[in-house]
Amino acid sequence: MSGDRRFMADAVALGESARGRSAPNPNVGCVIVSAAGKIVGRGATADGGRPHAEAIALDQAGSKARRSTVYVTLEPCAHDSPRGPACTDLLVAAKPGRVVIALRDPDPRTSGQGIARLRDAGIAVKLGTGREPARRSLSGWLTRLRLGRPRITLKLALSIDGKIALPSGESQWITGEDARRHVHLERARSDMILVGRGTFLADQPRLDVRLPGLEERSPRRALLTRGAAVDGWEILQNPRDVERLHDVNDLLVEGGSATATAFLGEDLVDRILIYRAPIIVGEGKSSFGYVGLDAIADAHGRWTLVDERRLGVDRLEVYERVPSIRRSAASQDKRKSLPFSAHPE
Repeated sequence: MSGDRRFMADAVALGESARGRSAPNPNVGCVIVSAAGKIVGRGATADGGRPHAEAIALDQAGSKARRSTVYVTLEPCAHDSPRGPACTDLLVAAKPGRVVIALRDPDPRTSGQGIARLRDAGIAVKLGTGREPARRSLSGWLTRLRLGRPRITLKLALSIDGKIALPSGESQWITGEDARRHVHLERARSDMILVGRGTFLADQPRLDVRLPGLEERSPRRALLTRGAAVDGWEILQNPRDVERLHDVNDLLVEGGSATATAFLGEDLVDRILIYRAPIIVGEGKSSFGYVGLDAIADAHGRWTLVDERRLGVDRLEVYERVPSIRRSAASQDKRKSLPFSAHPE
């Protein structure tokens, strides 16, 4: 791995450590490397979005930032904010020799302007190193910027035959400890977790993070319900209410079949995590209900497998939605007619 790629990988890892904590800002990572090749500054977007990664790394580097190379996962901001100075101005003042950027900022307040101002100040800029890993890490914020809602991940624990519970509703525990630990890591990377009221009443879930050292990263909790408010939980009456979550980049949906069906029926799921256990349930509760498709041909090409791995005795499959897929007009009409009673929690 080249030096640029190696140091950018470090920056991406720093940014990933801030995922689930930086909203409404992006989870950016920054590494500053001196002319002698030594890391002199590291930073990740702080909780709540400030200070930015570049500001933290520059503060750590001090005068050593002069003539250094700065690696940052997203173009430094160039717009004024009452919460702090623009990172582009901080970099210009620090006088690094070079700035390596993974992604251009799609926010129109900055897009391209940060790069232009750095170059106008005589600082060399390289764009595109580590673009794909940075895009994956920042995908929650990028989704919110593009679609006006969080990136929505649907988590399901299934048997080999696709069941999520026995006919009685018993579902603890389909998967083993390794898979459950991975779920807690996903929770730690999310701003909010959502379940339906049925799951809430049946399981009284804590939805916290129970990994050593990460307990404080437990996200906000939300209920999909038209029922009464519950202390300590935020209420979404309809899946489309995600469009008002302007301070949530990553939403993890852990509800049962009805909640999963509701979000899929509204075409709101961007990513699916399937934890598949080596058991057969037979008669039991299925993972999904009707999601607005009436032809097998319409189901193909919507999802792509991006990762799979073994977690103890279980297997994880990660699917991402294919961006170019759009529902047919007939399917759209059917989806719009689906009643909210399709998920009666």
